[in-house]
Amino acid sequence: MEIAILLFERLTALDAIGPYEVLSRIPGATVKFVAKEPGSKRTDVGSLALVADFALDQVPSPEIVVVPGGPGQAALMDDKPVLNWVRQAHESSKWTTSVCTGSLVLGAAGLLKGLKATSHWLAYDALRSLGAEAVSDRVVVEGKIITAAGVSAGIDMALTLVARECGDEVAQAIQLGIEYDPQPPFDAGSPGKAPAAIVERLRSRSRFIMN
Repeated sequence: MEIAILLFERLTALDAIGPYEVLSRIPGATVKFVAKEPGSKRTDVGSLALVADFALDQVPSPEIVVVPGGPGQAALMDDKPVLNWVRQAHESSKWTTSVCTGSLVLGAAGLLKGLKATSHWLAYDALRSLGAEAVSDRVVVEGKIITAAGVSAGIDMALTLVARECGDEVAQAIQLGIEYDPQPPFDAGSPGKAPAAIVERLRSRSRFIMN
C-alpha cells in the first residue's frame, strides 16, 4: 500500500509525523514524503526539517493521501501544481485525508463541497468559505475523505483509517505499539474546555494563517 504525505515549507511537524507513526505500521505499507520540489522542508517552528524524497509527479496515484496543515498551508491555496496533484490523487485513492488546516487545501481543491469536515478550531470560518460544513468533531469520515481536527488529532485520524482499512485488531495493535494512551495534565484541549482567557489569548496571537 502506497501512502503519500505532502510536505511543504512551514508545515506543523506533528500533522505529518503523527499519521506517519501510525500508517507506517500497516502491514505492507510504503510511506513516501512528497512535495512540489523534493528536498528539506522547514516546519513552522523553524528548528526542525522534514525531507521529501519524491516529487508530486513521481507519486501520482497513492492509495492513501495525507495533507498536513500549518501556517505554510496558506501558500498552497492557489498553488496549481499542488491542487492538481491533490485532485488527481483523490480520483484513484482509497483514502484522502487531512490534518488540521490541511483540510483547507482539500477544500481549495474542490473536494469538500457539501461535505462535513473538520480542521483546527481557528479555521472553521475558512473551511466554511470553501463550501464545507465545518464541524467540531475530532475526526470526520465522509466516504473516502477523512479530516482531522488540529495537530494531535492526526493520530486519531490515522487510527480510524487503519481500523476501516485493516480492522479493529490491527488498529488496536498499532495503538498499543505506539503506546497512544493520552492522559493530558490539563483538560484544555478544545475551545469548549479551555479557560476563556486562554482561548482569547490564542485567538489574538494565532500562528495559523487562513488567507
